[in-house]
Amino acid sequence: MDYKDPKYYTNRELSWVDFNDRVLEEARDKANPLLERVRFLGITQSNVDEFFMVRVASLSKLAAVNYPNPDASGMTAEDQLLAVNAKAHDQVIKQYSTLNRMLLPLLANLDVHLKLVNELSSQQFRFIQKYFNDEISPALTPMAVDSSRPFPFIGNNTLNIALRLFKDGNKKDKRFATVQVPDIFPRTVRLPGADNDFILLEDIIKAFIGNLFIGYEVKEAANYRVIRDMDLDVAEEDTSDLLKEVEQQLKRREHGGAVRMEVEAGISDSLEKRLATAIKIADYAVYSIGGPIDLTFLSKWTKQISNHGDQKYPAFTPAQTPGVTADDDIFKTIRHHDVLVHHPFDSFSAVTEFIRQAAYDDEVLAIKMTLYRVSANSPIIKYLGSAAQNGKQVTVLVEVKARFDEENNVHWAQQLEKMGCHVIYGLIGLKTHCKLALVVRREPDGIRRYMHMGTGNYNDVTAHFYTDLGLMTTNTDMGIDASNIFNMLSGYSEPPYFHQLHMSPDGIREFIVSKIDQEIANAKAGQPAWIEMKMNSLSDSDMIAKLYEASHAGVHIKLLVRGICCLNVGIPGISENIEVHSIVGRFLEHSRIYGFANDGDPLIYLSSADLMTRNLNRRVELLFPILQANLRQRVFDIFATLWHDNVKTRVLLADRTYTRVDRRGLDPLDAQSTFMQEAANKNQHGDDHSPKMANSPRQFKPMLSPKNQPKSPIDRSPQ
Repeated sequence: MDYKDPKYYTNRELSWVDFNDRVLEEARDKANPLLERVRFLGITQSNVDEFFMVRVASLSKLAAVNYPNPDASGMTAEDQLLAVNAKAHDQVIKQYSTLNRMLLPLLANLDVHLKLVNELSSQQFRFIQKYFNDEISPALTPMAVDSSRPFPFIGNNTLNIALRLFKDGNKKDKRFATVQVPDIFPRTVRLPGADNDFILLEDIIKAFIGNLFIGYEVKEAANYRVIRDMDLDVAEEDTSDLLKEVEQQLKRREHGGAVRMEVEAGISDSLEKRLATAIKIADYAVYSIGGPIDLTFLSKWTKQISNHGDQKYPAFTPAQTPGVTADDDIFKTIRHHDVLVHHPFDSFSAVTEFIRQAAYDDEVLAIKMTLYRVSANSPIIKYLGSAAQNGKQVTVLVEVKARFDEENNVHWAQQLEKMGCHVIYGLIGLKTHCKLALVVRREPDGIRRYMHMGTGNYNDVTAHFYTDLGLMTTNTDMGIDASNIFNMLSGYSEPPYFHQLHMSPDGIREFIVSKIDQEIANAKAGQPAWIEMKMNSLSDSDMIAKLYEASHAGVHIKLLVRGICCLNVGIPGISENIEVHSIVGRFLEHSRIYGFANDGDPLIYLSSADLMTRNLNRRVELLFPILQANLRQRVFDIFATLWHDNVKTRVLLADRTYTRVDRRGLDPLDAQSTFMQEAANKNQHGDDHSPKMANSPRQFKPMLSPKNQPKSPIDRSPQ
C-alpha cells in the first residue's frame, strides 16, 4: 500500500493558514473577555508577518528558480505560493471584519474609541495639532522621488505613507513622495477629554502631512507596509567565526526581497501601481486593507485601555512545586525523587532556582546548559555568570541562529564570555534546539549529576504563557548520557549508544519509528495497541506514512497537534484509527509528549522535538523518558485532560476542516482552566491536586466514514 500518495497529505503552508484561522476564531469567540479577543486579533497579525518573512519568502525563492520538486501533497513551490496568498487574502477580509464589525463596536459600548480625525472634539483636534508640531514633525523625513532622487528603500515591517502631490496647484506637475511613520512614538495616542479615546499615530500625521511639503498640494495620502524575506542565510561551512557571520547576516537581512505589500483600501490605482513597481512585488502579493494596517498594535493598545480589567483574563498565580523553592535544598529533593513541572501552571521559578542554587553551592563543580531562546533580562544568564565568577566550570551552548532571537542571543553569548563562561555556538549545519541543563556536584558518596530537561525554552517570560513540561532528575544513566551529549556539542565525541536519552538528528526518528513498529506488531498479534502524541506541528511525510501504516494495522492513535498538521484523518483503510485535536486557548500549547501502549506497560517520553523534518534531521533535539511511576501517570493524566477538553478543542475532520466539539449533553471541560484551578488549589492547600482522570487510551471509538461523519467524531465518554 502506498502511504506516500500525495492525496493523503495536506500542504504544510496551507495547514499553517488554517491554524492561524483557529487563532482568529478566539478573537471572534464571545466567551473570551473582550480585550483578550482584541489581543488574539493582534496575535494573528504577528503570526502572519513571521509566516511571510520566513515560509512564504522561502517559497518565493524556490518559485523564482522554478524549483520542480513537489511537496508531499504534490504541490510545486509556485502552486503553494499562489494558493497561500489566495487563502491569506481571505483571511485578511476575516481579520478586518472581526475588527470593524465586532470588536470596535463592542469597545465603543464600553466607551473605548479609536477615533478618526473628523470625529474629534475641538479640544482633541487642538491636542493632536500641538502634538504633531511639537513632537512628531521634527522626527519625520519626507522622501521625494524624482529624476535625481531614486525611490528609497522601504524597510521590513515599517509603516509608511505614500503621497501624490501637485506643485502650486499645477495638476500637470505631478510629484511622488513617501514618509515613514516613526516607531519611536506610541501607535495609539491617548486623547484628552475622555478616559479611553485614542487615535492612530498615522492618522495624526496624515492630517497635517501637508506641512512637510510647503508650496505643494497633497492630492492623495495612503498608508502602506512591506514584508520582506527575513530568513537568515548563514554559510556556516564557509566561516570560522559563526558569531561574526551571524552579525553580518543580521545587517544584510533587512534588505531581503519583498514578499507582501499591504496598502490602504481606497488607494488610487496609479499610486498602488507606482508602489508595486518600485518595490518589485507581484499583483497576488498586494493586499488591500480595510482598516489600520498592521494589527500588531492591538496587543499594546489593550494595555493602554483603563478601567476595564474585567475584560481581561483574571490574574493567575502559578503553583510553587514542593521541594524546589528558594526555601528548599533542591539537590536533596531531586536525590529523593524526580520532579516534574508543568508550566505555566507550575512556577518556572523551580527552574531558575535550580540554576541559582547550583551557582552558589560550594559543592557544585560544573554547570553545562543549552540556551535557545532567553528573555531580555534573563535571571538564568545572571546566575550562570555568577557561577563562573564563583569558580565553577560553566559551559553554555548559545544557539545564535535561533530565528528572530539572533541579536539577543549574540548579545548574551558575548556577555557570558565576559563573565568567564565557556560559550559554544553549536554544530555546523545544525541548530541546537534541545533544552538541557547539567549540574555536576561533589557529594560524600562521589560525583553526582543533576539534570533538568524540558520541552520548552529557558525563558522566564514565555514560561508564563507557553505550556511546557520539564523533568529534574539525578538518574545515573541519564546523567552519563547528558555528559556525553555536552561532550559531543563542545568537542569531538561519538558515544556508541545512549542509555536513556535519545538525540536527533541521528536518534529520535529511529527511536519513535521503532516504538510505532512495536505497536504495529502488538496490534497484529491481537494485543492492545495505541499511541498518544502531542506536538506543535506534524509535517514530516515519513513519520506520517508510518502513522498511516500503524492505523492500517489497527493501532489506535490520538494526536494533539496545535499548529501545522499535514496528516489527514478518515481515509478509508489508511487513517480510520487516527484522531487529531488542536487546542488554541489562553496559553500556547508547546509541550511535546510521545506515549505508547507497550503491551500493557505504557511508556511515555517528553521531547523538545516536533515531528517535522527540520527537527528530526537538521536540529540537535532531545527526547527523554519519564521513568518514575507516579510522574509517568501524571503525564498520561495531563494528556487525558487535554484530550477531553471540549471548550478550546478543534477536531480535524475528513474533509480537512476543523470543527469545535459538539458539547450538547456534556459538562464543559476547559483543560487549561482545569490546570489553573488545580494550581490554585495547590497554592491554597499545599497538596497535589493533579488531574485524576484515568489514562485516556484505554478506549477508542473509531472514526466514522467521511460520508457519515458527525460534526465532532470523538469519543466523548470519560475514560
